[in-house]
Amino acid sequence: MSQDKVAFEVALEELESLVAQMETGTLSLEDALQAFERGIQLTRACQQKLQAAEQQIRILTQNHPDAQPEVFADDV
Repeated sequence: MSQDKVAFEVALEELESLVAQMETGTLSLEDALQAFERGIQLTRACQQKLQAAEQQIRILTQNHPDAQPEVFADDV
């Protein structure tokens, strides 16, 4: 598993946790604002990683538009 994927998954899990905390309504105003700010940072980081992945897919499919999926050694 690549480090980017791990970072994406970790960021997504943290974001989900923050949302769950904020939905409870038990955070103080200051804590809620900090959680919201962190959530925005995590959302932007995740969006950037997804956009980079989409760009990589576009590049790969433009070079080989008729490419067929191949079985990798790990999949066997």
